Amino acid sequence: MARFGRVLTAMVTPFTTSGALDLKEASRLARWLIENGNDGLVIAGTTGESPTLTHDEQIALIEVVVDSTEAPVVAGTGSNDTKAAIELTQRATEVGAAGILSVTPYYNRPSQRGLVAHFTRVAEATDLPVMLYDIPVRSGRKIETETILELADNQQNIVALKDAAGDPGETASLLAEAPDGFEVYSGDDSLNLALLSLGAVGVVGVATHWTGSEHQDLIEALESGDLSNAHRINASLQDSFNYESTLEAPNPVPTKVMMNLLGFNVGVGRPPMDIVPSGLEEIARNVVSQTRIGKTMQIS
Repeated sequence: MARFGRVLTAMVTPFTTSGALDLKEASRLARWLIENGNDGLVIAGTTGESPTLTHDEQIALIEVVVDSTEAPVVAGTGSNDTKAAIELTQRATEVGAAGILSVTPYYNRPSQRGLVAHFTRVAEATDLPVMLYDIPVRSGRKIETETILELADNQQNIVALKDAAGDPGETASLLAEAPDGFEVYSGDDSLNLALLSLGAVGVVGVATHWTGSEHQDLIEALESGDLSNAHRINASLQDSFNYESTLEAPNPVPTKVMMNLLGFNVGVGRPPMDIVPSGLEEIARNVVSQTRIGKTMQIS
């Protein structure tokens, strides 16, 4: 069993109509996700709109989800300011997170030596397992494979990677050289099947908000060697993957529309992620109607 479980959702953050953090709804959504195919949750990551949350809001959100479920809660504590990332990591540890998700420092684009120093300092600030988050399309800087291996070899609690770099060949190289016990999670839903086939232990997903059970089935099929069924399940998820983020409606805008459709009051994103294209709810309705959740809830 993977350290944090096989299927984790990077959960959206609910806001009230006035834009305030809605901790009660966050608790309700977290419990529902665990009841519907998720083994664990990533809280206050990019999908959770961490760029627009204050540090106090991030910690309050992490704490309420930790208190709401016995499932592993991986806390997003990344920052492009090492001091801020250390502070958030320490505070998330204190409120009971099961692990830390630390994203590549964004915009200021440090060197690879700078990345080693940053992630080492973050890891040294906690005794929790740390998952690096490599997403160059958002951060502007790739964590090179050699850097990941150096961190995994030299820092005992850097034990996992959320891989959203979009290069399965490089992921294969990493897995071939990684130390025993180092785990890779797919961080790009469109590449879940590819990365799982290469040896990723699970997914940190967005479409898993409404397809957690299908992802459990996908992993079961792969582990049992039923590639035909795995391909069939993956094909059935393509509309969900295509829906979750577009240029007109970037993540997490579509997921918030979807969860509101499913009966959760998550509101819209905080500016500048508050623009919802017309017709998006109808697309969401069509997408979810093809899934187990949509059929169970009779959404059509």
